[in-house]
Amino acid sequence: VCADTEGRPFGLRSELSDNSRITSLRPRLSKPMHTFMLSRRQSLTALLSIGGVALVGLPGCSAGDQAPSSTFVLLDGTTTSTEQLKGKVSLINFWATTCVTCVKEMPALVDTYQKFKDRGFETVAVAMSYDQPAWVLNYAQSRQLPFKVALDNTGDIAKSWGDVKLTPTTYLVDKQGQIVKRFLGEPDFGALHGLIDKLLAA
Repeated sequence: VCADTEGRPFGLRSELSDNSRITSLRPRLSKPMHTFMLSRRQSLTALLSIGGVALVGLPGCSAGDQAPSSTFVLLDGTTTSTEQLKGKVSLINFWATTCVTCVKEMPALVDTYQKFKDRGFETVAVAMSYDQPAWVLNYAQSRQLPFKVALDNTGDIAKSWGDVKLTPTTYLVDKQGQIVKRFLGEPDFGALHGLIDKLLAA
């Protein structure tokens, strides 16, 4: 479990989470509520646009940390673990079907996986505990996601990775199981591909 210097688990405030629904699931909102949700989304966008300035100080697992020992329960009922992922370069993506940015970046995550999978690259997309399993299953099947999709029903996995609440949060892990980089929000995929390429060649 990634923790601060006093041994307490890292945590992010839930108000930073984007809990707006994707179009197909969006309920009708009153005008005041719509204005509130829009304001929250604009605030999050402004925060993420700072890119590594304001976000660099946010707590959580970070580069140089050993990836937490985790067992991921996949949609088909099978499991995989961080121990089994050693020897591969892996991307651990915390996401939700109700997260607009998560849905936006998903095609790029698919392209990334397809580009590097034959060289020992793995992706595990971990759905947040508040996401309905039926929504996650429907999304994964309808988009034909080619990589592993896990359910974090208890929230224990998100907690062990620094009490993740902001989505998307993505970790790039090397072959030795060490976190190389943490991404809050959508990554620069060009830079990410360059980093993955170097790690796979190492």
